[in-house]
Amino acid sequence: MAAISLKKIYSGKVRDLYEIDDKRILMVASDRLSAFDVILDDLIPTKGEILTQISNFWFQKLAHIMPNHLTGDTVYDVLPGNEAEVLEKRTIVAKKLAPVKVEAIVRGYLAGSGWKDYQKTGTVCDIRLPEGMQEAQQLPEVIFTPSTKAEVGGHDENTSFEQCGQIIGKELAAEVREKAIQLYVEAAEYAKSRGIIICDTKFEFGLDENGILTLMDEVLTPDSSRFWPADQYEVGTNPPSFDKQFVRDWLEQSGWNKQAPAPKMPTEVIEKTVEKYQEALSLLTR
Repeated sequence: MAAISLKKIYSGKVRDLYEIDDKRILMVASDRLSAFDVILDDLIPTKGEILTQISNFWFQKLAHIMPNHLTGDTVYDVLPGNEAEVLEKRTIVAKKLAPVKVEAIVRGYLAGSGWKDYQKTGTVCDIRLPEGMQEAQQLPEVIFTPSTKAEVGGHDENTSFEQCGQIIGKELAAEVREKAIQLYVEAAEYAKSRGIIICDTKFEFGLDENGILTLMDEVLTPDSSRFWPADQYEVGTNPPSFDKQFVRDWLEQSGWNKQAPAPKMPTEVIEKTVEKYQEALSLLTR
């Protein structure tokens, strides 16, 4: 990736942040991929560009629900032309926010860690579900299942709404739950009309200088969500996926112990992942 003439202030699992001034940051989506909280050694070419386009699409589409971190500036406003030209498709200018210390996970279907928890306890994050549900079954109602945010290299942990309230305060927890569910419901309805079922997703929120809850980071991308093709959906089986679940499935089958380093991915897995990301972008924005 091209050199950037700004001070790097953070390097996350897949995004790097650079300081512009006391109110704005530059957010660059890399081609890194994280699975099971481990950053894989193999890059997914153009992934950062595709995810940025998907996020920007949703930020615009959902802007009536709540404010987001976009400032309205372009990368050309804050970087020299030669740098901006290389980075414009994977970079946004964002407001500096104080991150809310939980991840807002919303589920519309029973899958992933939620399905595993349900099999053991009949609950997901202390939410009791009906008996006899099957894998990938649509939930009776959309549920909010927050998790604690891990440091780089750590593991996010599911938590209850009550514990979420203890971490960030009851009033803020209630607002996060309300907004996260509203965002998911509207996005899921739209995506379904484009042939994609959004099984579940993760939102990140921050507070601006006035304490206003603001949507940030990435939104409803194949990295933060589980996308299923609607025409292949069947209750009782985990449907094939538009997103990095394809990589997760390959890693699960590889026998990997989910500790760094991850196994090297075959070229065909990388190519298929890029293809899936591109297909999701095309369906959503066509």
